[in-house]
Amino acid sequence: MRVKRGVPAHAKHKKILNAAKGMQHYRTRSYRMAKQGVIKSLRYAYRDRRNKKRDLRALWITRINNASRELGLSYSQLIAGMKAKNINVDRKILADLAVNQPEAFKAIVNMVKEK
Repeated sequence: MRVKRGVPAHAKHKKILNAAKGMQHYRTRSYRMAKQGVIKSLRYAYRDRRNKKRDLRALWITRINNASRELGLSYSQLIAGMKAKNINVDRKILADLAVNQPEAFKAIVNMVKEK
C-alpha cells in the first residue's frame, strides 16, 4: 500500500506560511517564496543576535567616554586607571552608573584620578 504525504506536506507548508506572516506580497501566499523569505530572515536573526552584543558594547563605551570627559578624563585614561587601581567594574555596569547614578560614577573617576 502506498503512503500518501498530504497531511505532513500541508503541515510543513502551514508552518512556513505562518512564519512568513509579516512579510509582503507573494511571500505570504506562495510556499516557495515564503520559504526563501523565512530562511533569509532566520539568517539575519542569527547574524544580528551576535551584532547586537557588538552594538551594545559600542553604546556603553560612548556613554562612558562622554561622562568621563565631563569629569576631566578620557575613556582610555579611565579604563587604564581602573586596571591600575584594580577596580573591576565592567563596561555595562559603568555605563549604567554614568547614566543613572552620576555620583557613583564620579566617585570611581575620582578614585582613578588620585595618584
